[in-house]
Amino acid sequence: MNALSSTTVVFIDDDDDLRAAHVQGLELAGFATRAFAGGHDALKTLTPDFTGVVVTDVRMPGMDGFEVFKRIQAIDEAIPVLLMTGHGDVPMAVKALKDGAYDFLTKPFAMDTLTAALRRALEARRLTLENRQLRALYAATREDDDRLLGESSAMQHLRQTIAQIAEADVDILIAGETGVGKERVARTIHRQSDRRGKPFVHVNCAVLPDAIFAAEFFGVETGTRLDAGAPLSRKSVGKIEKAQKGTLFLDDIEGLSLPLQAKLLRVVEARELWVLGADEPRPIELRIIASSRSDLGEAVDAGTFRADLYYRLSGVTLKVPPLRNRKEDILLLFQHFLVAAASRLKRPVPSLTAHVARHLQAHDWHGNVRELEQYAERYALGLDVATVSEPGLVDADQGLPERVAAFEAALLRETLASCQGSAAEAMKRLKLPRKTFYDKVNRYKINIRDFRVK
Repeated sequence: MNALSSTTVVFIDDDDDLRAAHVQGLELAGFATRAFAGGHDALKTLTPDFTGVVVTDVRMPGMDGFEVFKRIQAIDEAIPVLLMTGHGDVPMAVKALKDGAYDFLTKPFAMDTLTAALRRALEARRLTLENRQLRALYAATREDDDRLLGESSAMQHLRQTIAQIAEADVDILIAGETGVGKERVARTIHRQSDRRGKPFVHVNCAVLPDAIFAAEFFGVETGTRLDAGAPLSRKSVGKIEKAQKGTLFLDDIEGLSLPLQAKLLRVVEARELWVLGADEPRPIELRIIASSRSDLGEAVDAGTFRADLYYRLSGVTLKVPPLRNRKEDILLLFQHFLVAAASRLKRPVPSLTAHVARHLQAHDWHGNVRELEQYAERYALGLDVATVSEPGLVDADQGLPERVAAFEAALLRETLASCQGSAAEAMKRLKLPRKTFYDKVNRYKINIRDFRVK
């Protein structure tokens, strides 16, 4: 915790009377303020985690305000610095703005002008620090790829179970709804096992016709004729063989036909691979992890899935809980996905609005983690109109003007995002005159630059 953790304003001015008057006015306005007669002492108290704003006079003996600003930039260039200038210093203040100063006030100025500027600067600082925390969270989770995000009891239990079985080298069935993260679980098991340095081969069992799937899955020997085509001129290595010594992940295994299930059973039981066109099987050494989004036990009863294959695969079964059953994890996951999306799209991380927070908890997330990730990407682009206008998600205390304003602001952001920050194109699509457009942009504090692709 830094020395100024409870301070919102550092005020620097060598004039004792003016300094005392401004500090008194700021404290009456609710700002926790610490005053200094010069820059040297003030700089000693600033650190990169300072949560407030620096206000400094420009003309001071020894170290002037511009030098103070430069040294603050060396500590943390995102600390907002407001310069108090005389009329003769305005050109230099404008240059300082281009160099990163937050704002400047020309003397004499009203206390209301100063407090309004401080509130804007403090909000900017809050967002900066919040975004850093989110980026740190994202970096930490990227460095620790084995971590399955979530602090709910269900996720803690899942992580503990994975730690117990990862090195046991048994085959595993992962059950869960669409989008819960079954592949992520499978990759986590692989990385925590002794096979971590070997291949992880993902096979989608529900996308290809049987003949094509068999060839890609089992492989084909040179000279083998597939259907009515010409004999293959060279051997085609199948995905099972590519997974040798590693992990074979059979995603959506319920999509396999019964004939293919019969061929897979030999691989599971005997760890032998019959390549199409081969004269004899060859031994394979791998771990098999299968996933299913439907109840395989019911599929066995219905005759669409082989009982012997089911019992071979389901000796160890992991159930990944749907997102609606672990709502306490939603905010953490959303923040992680939001920072990832903003980093990928090269956009600033938007702050979490009250509307979105309510949406995150109220929505059922039938698409689970995958749907949440897609929503975070749309939100990073400013496409949050559906959220603020969705019935039941508006603040019950808001009147019609507030609700209309929320919708209007969201529509402006959506249009700017789709236009990649082109104000001219946004005005055209929204059919707004230039003055009306910019009045609304300023009213809702929308920064058009945020929507431009960098």
